[in-house]
Amino acid sequence: MKRDLNIKVHEITRVEGHGNIVIDVKKGVIKDLKLEIIESPRFFEMMLRGRRFDEAQHIMARICGICAVSHTSASLKAIEDAMDIKISKQSRLLRQLAFHGELLQSHILHVYFLVLPDLVGAGSIVPLLSSHPEMAKTGLDLKRLANEICETIGGRHIHPISLFPGGVVFTPKAQDLKKLKKDLESTFDGLNATLKFLTDIPLPDFELEREFISLKARGEYAFYNGEPISSLGTQIDAKAFTDEVKEYVVEHSSAKHAASSRGTYMVGALARINNNSRQLGPKAKAALKSSGIKLPCHNPFANNMAQLIECFHATEDAIATIDKILEMGPKTEPLAKPRGFGRGVGIVEAPRGTLYHEYEINKEGLIERAECIIPTAQNLRSIEDDLRAMVPKMLERPKAEIAKGVETLVRAYDPCISCSAHIMDVSFED
Repeated sequence: MKRDLNIKVHEITRVEGHGNIVIDVKKGVIKDLKLEIIESPRFFEMMLRGRRFDEAQHIMARICGICAVSHTSASLKAIEDAMDIKISKQSRLLRQLAFHGELLQSHILHVYFLVLPDLVGAGSIVPLLSSHPEMAKTGLDLKRLANEICETIGGRHIHPISLFPGGVVFTPKAQDLKKLKKDLESTFDGLNATLKFLTDIPLPDFELEREFISLKARGEYAFYNGEPISSLGTQIDAKAFTDEVKEYVVEHSSAKHAASSRGTYMVGALARINNNSRQLGPKAKAALKSSGIKLPCHNPFANNMAQLIECFHATEDAIATIDKILEMGPKTEPLAKPRGFGRGVGIVEAPRGTLYHEYEINKEGLIERAECIIPTAQNLRSIEDDLRAMVPKMLERPKAEIAKGVETLVRAYDPCISCSAHIMDVSFED
């Protein structure tokens, strides 16, 4: 359709942070298309310069109030890699449990409070309190439980204080872990009801083939552990991640974009499901089968169903992790000590995708350099590619419907915009 169209969605709603969508079409041809990230850069990497290694995880947790455990975990793994610190099995299990709590917290926030309004034609969660009260209640109950997991292990709902280089400085009581387990076991009815609700709503008919990058681990669905892989069959050396994935600056965004050596790729729940579906737990595998998603799936709108499937898995694995901790007998442990210094890399699967922290730490224990590659920054190029492919197929529709469609696509990626905006280029002179 040879149509002129100009769309500007100012301040996309129901996403974390601030961004605009700008689309200019002349005679049916896209002349300009931009996802503008308008957050102010926040300079966290430079904040670490000259700070002690045991301050880093608390500083980097402040990058995000939603992904605080992820940033803490990646930071700790980078520190411990650089300083040859070996943590105990109990510490690793406690960190993984906190990680499950954050993943549930983030996915539930997005699916129930940010995406469901799109699916029922509402502008926010508020109308759902009357129109779909059971769904709203399920979301609130699950969010509360996820918060409790983070508080029990990390010391508070966000910005954990108990996760520390060398281990965990607070060990929860067995009775508190048993309560979390009981509450987790009661959540599957709500998750199954949500699965049926989402399955009954057809996905938009849109696919664009792409590469998926995520961690992969032997014997488990990779969140906290694992090594980077590509859906195209490429193994990526964690120590050489920045050789494979390159960030670059675009004029219209305060966040960098990223590309692999092969071009555009996607990270996040859909990438993980595509790469690691065999490692899902039994209930999550059943949910995947019921969802109707056929793998490999290249429909970005399926990312939200993938998030729900991961909620099944995170709940299953959190229960299993609690059992392992209880079987060991939770006990207070001393922090493991540094045995070296140098360059360290920490990679985890944050809710929105592969998160990379790299530090250089000197022999005095001071951080000389830091670099972070954020999941949303890695997805920005993929989002814009999707918009360029989708908009021409929608040109016969009313302008308001097109605007809603492109905003819904961006929201499907669950962007964490504040995390992604951290550009800074500073040179120091003596």
